[in-house]
Amino acid sequence: MIRVNNIKKQFGEKTASNISDFTINDGDILGLVGNNGAGKTTLFRMILDLLKADEGHIELVCTDKEGVKKHINVAESEEWKEYMGAYIDDGFLIDFLTPEEYFNFLGKVSGLTQEQVDERLQRFEQLSNGEIFGQKKLIRNLSAGNKHKVGIMSAFLNNPQTVILDEPFNFLDPTSQNVLKHIITEYNKTTGATIIISSHNLSHTVDISTRIALLENGEIIRDIINEDNKAATELESYFDIE
Repeated sequence: MIRVNNIKKQFGEKTASNISDFTINDGDILGLVGNNGAGKTTLFRMILDLLKADEGHIELVCTDKEGVKKHINVAESEEWKEYMGAYIDDGFLIDFLTPEEYFNFLGKVSGLTQEQVDERLQRFEQLSNGEIFGQKKLIRNLSAGNKHKVGIMSAFLNNPQTVILDEPFNFLDPTSQNVLKHIITEYNKTTGATIIISSHNLSHTVDISTRIALLENGEIIRDIINEDNKAATELESYFDIE
């Protein structure tokens, strides 16, 4: 669970985020949608402590291995990193490594054995489509789509309780987009993890999200439970899709 408490962020005179109170529940697949500049990536960066809020705080509520519930202020402790996986852009990657070297490095940081890393990567066999592993290519020499796939895989590697993906369908061909939709929904179903995605692809977002948050000028103006095609109808109206 993520609790956003009275968050405000300004860039000069522009309000990038102004969210008084918003809770992302355990098990939600939350789609953040909005036009460019609505504040989606700014919110992600504050959740991941890559950007400091001017006011307010963000709290991660999670359960440790002993079953003890923890309340972690992400700006005051790095403990949240154990429970969260994320991919926003290729700045997250170590591009002078091969994909195998990169995943092995992440595994060691997370305390995983080589066998555990290999086992967890098996869920991405169809997504990799024979173009990621065994190619002896550095990440920087991969196509934009394959770099994106490496980043997405890395977000799931430590089996996090919360996953954040910014524009996950970018650069992917139609088959890979559909495979990724299955990976996201299956991971949510089998683990109960909270998954938050931001995407300009309204169709894919509505397809997989249980809940939609519509942002405008840094504010959440609609919080839609995605039942009976309600989200699609409201979003079509908002974006004036004929």
